[in-house]
Amino acid sequence: MTSTTQPSTAQDIVAKVGGPGNILGLTCCATRLRFELKDAGQIDQKAVESIKGVMGAVPQAGDRYQVVIGGAVQTTFNEIMNLPEMSGVGKGVSDADVKARERAKARGKVAWLDAFFEYLSDSFRPLLGVLLGASLIIAFAAVLDALGVVDFRATDKAAGWVFVDAMWRAVLYFLPIMVAYNASKKLNVDPWVGATIMAALFTPEFMKLSDPTATPTTICTTNPTLGTESCVANIFGLPMQLNGYGGQVFVPLMMVALLALVYKWLKRVFPENIQMVFVPFFSMLIMIPVTAFLIGPLGIWMGTGIGSGLAWLNGNAPILFAILIPMIYPFLVPLGLHWPLNALMLANIASAATGHMDFIQGPMGSWNFACFGATAGVLVIAMRNRNQEMREVATGALAAGLLGGISEPSLYGIHLRFKRIYPRMLVGCAVGGILTGLLGWSSGGVKTSVFAFTSLLTIPVFTPMWVYVISITAAFFTSMILILISDYRTPEQKAEEDADRAQADADLALEKTRKAGTATVAASAPAAAAVVGGGGVATLVKTDLVLAPVAGKVVALADVADKVFASKALGDGLGIVPTDGHIVAPVAGVMVTVADTGHAFGIKTDDGVEVLVHVGIDTVRLDGKGFQVDVSKDQRVEAGDLLAKVDLDAIKAAGYDTTTVVTVINTMAMSSVAPRTAVNVVSGDPIIDVAP
Repeated sequence: MTSTTQPSTAQDIVAKVGGPGNILGLTCCATRLRFELKDAGQIDQKAVESIKGVMGAVPQAGDRYQVVIGGAVQTTFNEIMNLPEMSGVGKGVSDADVKARERAKARGKVAWLDAFFEYLSDSFRPLLGVLLGASLIIAFAAVLDALGVVDFRATDKAAGWVFVDAMWRAVLYFLPIMVAYNASKKLNVDPWVGATIMAALFTPEFMKLSDPTATPTTICTTNPTLGTESCVANIFGLPMQLNGYGGQVFVPLMMVALLALVYKWLKRVFPENIQMVFVPFFSMLIMIPVTAFLIGPLGIWMGTGIGSGLAWLNGNAPILFAILIPMIYPFLVPLGLHWPLNALMLANIASAATGHMDFIQGPMGSWNFACFGATAGVLVIAMRNRNQEMREVATGALAAGLLGGISEPSLYGIHLRFKRIYPRMLVGCAVGGILTGLLGWSSGGVKTSVFAFTSLLTIPVFTPMWVYVISITAAFFTSMILILISDYRTPEQKAEEDADRAQADADLALEKTRKAGTATVAASAPAAAAVVGGGGVATLVKTDLVLAPVAGKVVALADVADKVFASKALGDGLGIVPTDGHIVAPVAGVMVTVADTGHAFGIKTDDGVEVLVHVGIDTVRLDGKGFQVDVSKDQRVEAGDLLAKVDLDAIKAAGYDTTTVVTVINTMAMSSVAPRTAVNVVSGDPIIDVAP
């Protein structure tokens, strides 16, 4: 049953930002609701800030709007999205998407490469959840297989285990359709059109064309190198090469790139009032045959050619082959071009000419473990930086990799999103490949007699096992260490993430300070009354004044260039444009908040007055640069004690306002809070009169 308090808060927020009809999208971060609106002019700013549970509201550029909630933001977000009137509102363009668009405007010297990686990343990123889910099912299966509970490669498995296969194969088999959907969205094409075109190659009718008994005009031949069957159907007198497209990611990526041109041309040809019918119709009429006759076979042909070339290379230059395999796999897997190599692996195992041993999976292990090592490095950094989202993604991807041998969650969820990872991962691939080639020279390389996912659980199936273990260990730790040393983010990405985290920490700290202030008045008054004077009579020590924490020019709170402070959402007070970098305590009490960045301090007096000193506007984004903190949380301070030394010139040089804000957080619990109107002050001058 839904509570009565929070839904009304959710409804109030929606109403005061202009109603659901004014909301294009809504996302949330750790502390803030982030609205994308049709018209920011419809916002009732004062009404939003007066809603219970709202700490403040901050207008943003481009009809975006942030509502500061604090730690309860996820609950509030869920309740807003569950409101009946919000049923037609999507999550829209997130703040991260807006930032991505801005970054895209300033590409480097290889803009086409940036665009290519963005195309890949955005085509796969939404699939991360189901990829992780499928890979964990595979990991479970791999554990049972390694323990000998069930042989997952057997052709006569029980129906229950066949059904388990269907659970994870559903994702990998239909991956091309899902990728086509996302790639179409990326290129501003109706995603259902892209998905439908790709799905045409998965229908029973299309699959039936490969059966010569059902379609007598179909002719099938066997590839002597790969041992795979290739069929050609006669379609209205034209030959069509037939293939299984399950897992063939390269095909939908090529198809959608061409579809985008066709789709946009059709929208120019047809009037807007009939586009809904004729643009999808002609898109399908053109692109399904083009995909079936040209793009699909081209993708398979490219993969088959790679497989045949590798077979020749292994027979003529085995050391070079051991190095090449882990170096090319990082580029084959994202495009789906590695799938034909699976057929070559199976053919090797089945062939007496190779001694029923496969020579690809051993060197391939170095690529997989270099990939997992890079993911491990990302996980360590994410844990260190308290990046919850990346920590969850990396944990799932690493588990899927080490236990299941699945690299896709790491690639699609992390590596393709951060282009600094690939060069470092390739070094790990090279190190593992070199060791495989050199150490395995006398034994003819690392081989296996089974088709196995290269994970920790399948190490025993490779021979010589000691060569394999050394190679994958070196690959793993090389990639991991390089990521830890140089980070996986560009300086711009790191600065953006650090700023977002610092802002969230600041919001949560302010929320905690305000909550503590409203709850301590009643509890602290008896304690204050117990103070004994010199004559043995109990006296109540009250806070009458808040003193200036720094010398400078006084400005009204309404004139402070921060919407949250100016709205008095964090209490009444004033601002001081400082002329000195020494920040001192404005009252005597206990430090309840000391920001790691040195920009904010909260002090609770003996009689429950909560005072906040916030040095500068948005200086949380400096991440402590220019700040030297001299106090710690829970420390007792007296009025005038040094809190921090601040380099005002450094703050100004970084482009930030140095105005220091002083507020009484729990103003609502006080009898009165009256800022004084002095123009200039020195440290220790009275600036706010307080009546608890």
